[in-house]
Amino acid sequence: MTMTDAMRADFARCSAATLTTLLVKRGLRNTALRGVRPVNPGLPPMAGPAFTLRYIPAREDMDAYGSGGDPANIQRQAIELAPAGHVFIADCRGDPHIAGIGSILARRLRHRGLAGIVLDGGVRDTGAIAGADLPVYCSGAAAPPNYTGHHAADMNVPIACGGVAVYPGDIVFGDSEAVVVVPAHLAAEVAAEGAAMEEREAFLITEIEAGRSIVGVYPPNADTLARFDAWRRERR
Repeated sequence: MTMTDAMRADFARCSAATLTTLLVKRGLRNTALRGVRPVNPGLPPMAGPAFTLRYIPAREDMDAYGSGGDPANIQRQAIELAPAGHVFIADCRGDPHIAGIGSILARRLRHRGLAGIVLDGGVRDTGAIAGADLPVYCSGAAAPPNYTGHHAADMNVPIACGGVAVYPGDIVFGDSEAVVVVPAHLAAEVAAEGAAMEEREAFLITEIEAGRSIVGVYPPNADTLARFDAWRRERR
């Protein structure tokens, strides 16, 4: 799918916590990737359509030293084909001990305009990646190169990542807490509702900080919502 500027602005105001809540509201409970953390957690939230890569276990006759330079290598093809604004997300079979990507390929994706990188496996050169402005999420640092354990089998196909189904074009969102997959057909409405929910919860925090009980505030009753409407009008 194509993200509009309005959708990007709405997602930028959201959090993983809010998005998972709104997806549960729509019957989707398995949307937050497990075992995946940000390499550079201080960056703004990441959001973009999924461009997927699927790894299978390596086999020695297919994945020898230097095999990454083969023009037929699907990982290298994917690096050059992933569209700007997308999130490059890889199924590493949950293996944190092998690197699914390193700093040179990550930098190539950054220069091509990708919105971020997500793997349910290891990443090498994490020191260099941590200093870059491209969001990268993984299961941890791993020095061994990908061909010691992975073989890139497919790109831009449905995958599993962190125990969550990811279809090409789904919106992949990440912040300092988690990575969440939002189905493409729900993305616009969830982002808009999420941005509104974040504004309301910012007000509810002021209510709690003012000493109010959670009763009637969280969740808000009619009186609290009336105070929120006044607060919002004043801010605007």
